[in-house]
Amino acid sequence: MAVPKRKTSKARRDKRRNNLWKISAPAIVKCPRCGEYKRTHRVCKACGYYGDRQVVKVEE
Repeated sequence: MAVPKRKTSKARRDKRRNNLWKISAPAIVKCPRCGEYKRTHRVCKACGYYGDRQVVKVEE
C-alpha cells in the first residue's frame, strides 16, 4: 500500500487545490417572448414560458 514518505507541505497542498475558484458564471440569455434576461433551459420568471408553451401562470 502506498504511504507518503514525508508530510505534504501547506504550499504544495494548496497548489493542488487552487482550481476551485474557477467556477464560471451561469449563462444568461434574453427570453425570446418577453425580452427579459433568464438562465438557459429554464422557465422565464417574467412571462412563464419555456420555449413556445406556457408552463407557469404569472400574475401581472
